[in-house]
Amino acid sequence: MKTSNVILQSMTKVLLFLIMIFSIYIFFAGHYTPGGGFVGGLLTSGAILLLLLAYDLQTVRNILPFNFLYMVALGLVFAIGTGAGAFIYNKPFLTHAFGDLHVPILGELHLHTATLFDLGVYLVVVGVTMSIIQTIGGDDE
Repeated sequence: MKTSNVILQSMTKVLLFLIMIFSIYIFFAGHYTPGGGFVGGLLTSGAILLLLLAYDLQTVRNILPFNFLYMVALGLVFAIGTGAGAFIYNKPFLTHAFGDLHVPILGELHLHTATLFDLGVYLVVVGVTMSIIQTIGGDDE
């Protein structure tokens, strides 16, 4: 028997949006304040987990139709690639580069390779946690 959780599903739509916005904020604020790729990835995983609780696994797979293990692989490429990129300039592993760039509409931007590293961490955390959750909660049909 399948029950209808109208209140949970309605609140999930609002909370999912708020959690994802906060996750993105935490991701970008993590360079100068606590946060970053790991905490942002955990918040995103929590939002997807809330979606799993409100709906079922098949519905979430239809909403997010990709393999989370590929996300882990892509995150590792970003994280290791930005760390190893320092070898090109004869610097130690994980030495990050930064600089300023003037963009006509946006103005001055600070660019850091640490952001790409954090993006890799973010993708790995989301991919691993969601793979674990789907494995534990999945049906073997």
